[in-house]
Amino acid sequence: MDTAAAAVDRDELESKVRELYRLVAQHPAGKYHFRMGRGLAEQLGYPAPLLDLIPAGAVESFAGVGYIFDLANLAAGERVLDLGSGSGMDVFAAALAVGRDGNVVGVDMTPEQLAKAEGLRAGADISHVTFVEGRIDDLPFADASFDCIISNGVINLSPDKAAVFREAARVLRPGGRLAIADIVTEKPLSPKIVCNTDLWAACIGGAAQTATYQETMSGSGFAIEAARTNIYEFLSDSARSASEKYGVTSVSFLAHL
Repeated sequence: MDTAAAAVDRDELESKVRELYRLVAQHPAGKYHFRMGRGLAEQLGYPAPLLDLIPAGAVESFAGVGYIFDLANLAAGERVLDLGSGSGMDVFAAALAVGRDGNVVGVDMTPEQLAKAEGLRAGADISHVTFVEGRIDDLPFADASFDCIISNGVINLSPDKAAVFREAARVLRPGGRLAIADIVTEKPLSPKIVCNTDLWAACIGGAAQTATYQETMSGSGFAIEAARTNIYEFLSDSARSASEKYGVTSVSFLAHL
């Protein structure tokens, strides 16, 4: 388990994360530590024609930190899992890539996000997408169920990232791949920040150092093939201050089993 897991109150953290992302689902125009919506997606690299094909309600609640679909390179017929799928924007994007012969599953622990995503799925009559309630460190899926796992700005929220990557390796088929964007740091965060559940929920307090993050992936059996830094910034003064002091940034990774 991560050192951070021993420092943060996990029950309080989970409550804060659920509450924040309930608001993200239900009130996407609210003020948060981070940017959201179509403008953010386009800044990160999502093509406008792709966004036009995704339910607008999913785009408005998008709160990712990078673009991963060029790394994922999804193919028709593949089975894809999105860790922390939120209102479903990346799930719907993946569904377009794999086609109706493929299958995309989004897993999330926030009921309001799942309800919104499922409503959008049903409204758009997308039959090869499923949304499942669950935790990314204890996935409710059988071994070797997926060809590719994607995740966007979510793994940093877990106090046990090693468990997340072990679970990802378990549910991927041999040779499967992981395409993720997440928040990492250049310097170790102070105990004060690590214990601040508001900054955890804002995607800062739980951020691991880049080298530690990569070592955790490798320790779960993943071979990292590509890594890049994304253009990303936080909005609130507290989040921006922590980012500047500790070198908080967004990085995308592609890794294979």
